[in-house]
Amino acid sequence: MHESDAQRSERISAVLAPALRTMSEQRDRDRRRVGRPPAGAREGEKVKDYPQLSIRVPLEFKARLNALSAVTGLAQWRVVVEAINCLFSDLPEPDRELVDGLSKRLMRAGQA
Repeated sequence: MHESDAQRSERISAVLAPALRTMSEQRDRDRRRVGRPPAGAREGEKVKDYPQLSIRVPLEFKARLNALSAVTGLAQWRVVVEAINCLFSDLPEPDRELVDGLSKRLMRAGQA
């Protein structure tokens, strides 16, 4: 017994359906996210969720920050964080303990 054209067409469609997509379905599947991926200091964090800091610095330091960022490939906020960590690690132990205690208290109070 031969299958009808309708039955054969239905069977072929069932096999080919996953492979055949409309152009918009194909585009949605292949679309990459626009922009940079989230890049916080720790896994899962987003920079946009961090508090903002606004400072005034002499022109030569702003230029140096831009140059450091360009040469190292680090974001400017990462260069600033590294500089703060470097300064902190160079402090004598009693001063590091004071800074740690004060920063923990400020964070608990929501004043950081």
